[in-house]
Amino acid sequence: MIKKIALFFSIVLLLTSCSSSQPEKLKISATTWIGYSPLYYAKEKGWLKPLNIKLLHVVSLSENMYLYQSGNSDAYVGTQYEYSILSPQDSSLLPIMMFDRSYGGDIIMSNVSIEALKNTDETIDAYLEMDSINSTLLKDFIKLHGLYEKNINYINQDQANISTLEAKNTKRPSLIITYNPYNIDLEKQGFNEIASTKNGLDLLVVDALFTTEDVLHKHKDQFIQLKKLVSDAVDVLKQNPREFYETVKPYMLEVSYEEFLHSLNDIIWINQSIDPKLKERMREANFPTRGLI
Repeated sequence: MIKKIALFFSIVLLLTSCSSSQPEKLKISATTWIGYSPLYYAKEKGWLKPLNIKLLHVVSLSENMYLYQSGNSDAYVGTQYEYSILSPQDSSLLPIMMFDRSYGGDIIMSNVSIEALKNTDETIDAYLEMDSINSTLLKDFIKLHGLYEKNINYINQDQANISTLEAKNTKRPSLIITYNPYNIDLEKQGFNEIASTKNGLDLLVVDALFTTEDVLHKHKDQFIQLKKLVSDAVDVLKQNPREFYETVKPYMLEVSYEEFLHSLNDIIWINQSIDPKLKERMREANFPTRGLI
């Protein structure tokens, strides 16, 4: 009887020890953008459970930002635009893990050439989603081509509305800041691509995981292990894209396998290493790298 009681208490102590070793829950919010899909692969494979990481699914980067602001997530994924909005509110906010950089997925289109834009005295209509990375892309384009002194009429519309524009109906020189797949319809309607993130690093869009220094310190081991899992997921994607796609398909908003493969051509994975030139360009864009795991 004494042996049984001793065994019972040994089991209780063991379970208590296991329970206490479980890290505190870490909540990360993410959209289903292709660049973040390794997180959803890790979730579906059950890799996040042992780390006590909960992945929160949101439908847009702006919703993602607001969820973080309200304190409902500990970390969020996004671009340098969301970072530029939130970092003035908390100077300890940092990118801690990189995912990818846009490589042709973010596009600037027009009904005229770049030279015509430089030489025009007319007002230039610029169609974009103002509260998004579109605005950062347009600023970079204006800087790159010296369009500071031009009179630009900013027209805030979502991409669904922008994609209905027709070049033949535009009365003035126009710029359209868009991304795949909306550019396909715009091209059919007479607009031409004049710049994209595929043309060097002047137009920059990067995706990362962001959190504060305090949260990074508190959950450092979980973040380190998460980075390893993301790398493992990207390796699966490269070696067996069909299996990866079938795993994350419920989150891909009815994107076909062929469309999924095509979208991979629009990004470059930088989750494991960052080219020195890219790192320098990120610093120029006030995107810190000191907190990267």
